[in-house]
Amino acid sequence: MTGTAKPTDGNAPVALPAAGESISAARKAIALVLKRGGIADFTFEARIMIEDLAGGSDPIDGSAAIRLNDALARRLAGEPLWRILGAREFWGLTFALSPGTLEPRPDSETLIEAALSHLAPRRHERLRALDLGTGTGCLLIAALREFPQATGLGIDLSPDAVATAMGNAARNGVAERTAFRQGNWTAGIDERFDLILSNPPYIGSAEIAGLDSNVREHDPLLALDGGPDGLTAYRALAAALPDHLHPGGLVILEIGAGQEEAVIALMEQAGLHHLASHRDLGGHIRGLVFGHRP
Repeated sequence: MTGTAKPTDGNAPVALPAAGESISAARKAIALVLKRGGIADFTFEARIMIEDLAGGSDPIDGSAAIRLNDALARRLAGEPLWRILGAREFWGLTFALSPGTLEPRPDSETLIEAALSHLAPRRHERLRALDLGTGTGCLLIAALREFPQATGLGIDLSPDAVATAMGNAARNGVAERTAFRQGNWTAGIDERFDLILSNPPYIGSAEIAGLDSNVREHDPLLALDGGPDGLTAYRALAAALPDHLHPGGLVILEIGAGQEEAVIALMEQAGLHHLASHRDLGGHIRGLVFGHRP
């Protein structure tokens, strides 16, 4: 992708980033191309592309120009920015992505906030944590960074996700306190935990086709499809979690819009007690906290 970008709004073509161009000029060129390509947050994305792909050279060199133009072509073709860059930030940490993982999203930080809120007095204890459907490992790894004496186990059905999570644990300095393995929820686990985290698939099967293409075409279906009513994973978790939770321990689950009442009912029918509901930055109920009945 060299020379000029074909306009999408009838205006004159715009120059693409080129070797010898200043960082400032390249960022402006990228922003204009993205804007004309219909990217809503074009200023932000242009800045992130420059920060990640320009290589620190100012003016940009030939290899940086190639990286930037390749990223632009992929973004204009509909690939999400963070998939192009191969990593995304979560809880101030960087997590590599792979085809078998969801992108970590800010809404999921609600679960870490809930864990800190409810377990603050135990922050320096030797807690044992479990993350079911671990994906990139972001929940478990972020929790272990906040609970410095804790150790954890992450489980995922996807071997690709397990490998990615292992790499992310090493990247973020907690590899010695974590283990990851392929598995189906708690199958084969014979221990109890002080903190159980999960962001399970919770989108109804019929709703998948209507998702934004950034999600539908690039996030793994295995991590999205929650069955006919979006609750299949929660039923499995309700059946398994009470037997794997220490007295005084917490289960913290992410949920989708409108699922609070149904998920609470499932967990309480299984013998857990609803302790709190936590809202994300958008004001939606995102995290549910459960413990054993008093």
